[in-house]
Amino acid sequence: MIDILSPIPGTFYAKPSPTEEDFVKVGSIVTPDTTVALVEVMKTFIEIKAECSGKVVEILVQNESVVEAGSILVRVEEG
Repeated sequence: MIDILSPIPGTFYAKPSPTEEDFVKVGSIVTPDTTVALVEVMKTFIEIKAECSGKVVEILVQNESVVEAGSILVRVEEG
């Protein structure tokens, strides 16, 4: 199991905009370049990449929640 962490404190966004689909859902297949979320800090949006390959098994943060640096955002089963 691989945990994808927030590199910075900020606001977690599961989708690129309110009217679009989530970047990933449970069951989504990801590659190292797959964007899984955005974290916003001071009006700057940081793309969070999977940096691994596998299947999303858990999303631990709700959209627009505040996260700390090191918070687990998404869990991926390697494969």
